[in-house]
Amino acid sequence: MTLAIPDLTSVRARHPEAIAEAAARRSRRPLIGDSGRLMIVAADHPARGALAVGDRRLAMANRADLLERLCVALSRPGVDGVLATADVLEDLLLLGALENKVVMGSMNRGGLAGAAFEMDDRFTGHRAEDLVRLRFDAGKLLLRIDYADPGSLATLEATARAVDAMAASGLPVFVEPFLSRRIDGRVRNDLSAEAVTRSIAIASGLGGTSAYTWLKLPVTEDPDDMGAVLETSTLPVVLLGGDVGNDQGAAYERWRKALRLPTVQGLVVGRSLLYPAEGSVEQAVDTAVGLL
Repeated sequence: MTLAIPDLTSVRARHPEAIAEAAARRSRRPLIGDSGRLMIVAADHPARGALAVGDRRLAMANRADLLERLCVALSRPGVDGVLATADVLEDLLLLGALENKVVMGSMNRGGLAGAAFEMDDRFTGHRAEDLVRLRFDAGKLLLRIDYADPGSLATLEATARAVDAMAASGLPVFVEPFLSRRIDGRVRNDLSAEAVTRSIAIASGLGGTSAYTWLKLPVTEDPDDMGAVLETSTLPVVLLGGDVGNDQGAAYERWRKALRLPTVQGLVVGRSLLYPAEGSVEQAVDTAVGLL
């Protein structure tokens, strides 16, 4: 059963079992396909209360609009899959948009944007057992470390246990590490070469095994530093796209240079493709795929 977006609420209300049924019959594929690269569209921002794109504070709040954009992105050649929380992924399951796609569940969304407890980023999303039950393909977690905030220690320990649980389930886990600090009350990620290097070293050593651990990393402030920064670990890397602002061309060029580095296996991009500053979703996605 493949639904249209207006049908989702009715099916959720009357036939909640349809989600498990759709997950059970979904066609799966290997994590890395024939291209040898990985292109993932990210849409897990809303569950952390992060709805803004550029100067549009509630851009991601309209669920039907978000789903339409995701379905367009997933239909484009070269797009391997999607990263999202349970609610979004289950909508996409019912819409039939996840066939032969890599499905990556977002695991910790408890560090709500702007909250006093933001650095104590609890695992409020997918657990390893949920990803196994739903036959999803990987998990992703956010690890922001503020040396001045005790909440980061709880996040660090919970991350290590999540790495263990994912490895025990034989599922890849994509760890997105940052060194962060509060500036005027807001959490800011440090993208200097030294900070990203330290974050890689910390993230790579978490858990009882790193066999299933990938890193999801930003491009450093100076893209020329990325080669030396990535020498910190042998773990496979995907680049974090992030919000590129109004200069999409400059962002694409930064990604293009970093994608040439030997440990970089692909790209995970969200808002800048789903809500591009210029052009359509199709154009933005096709340009990003072209970088690979």
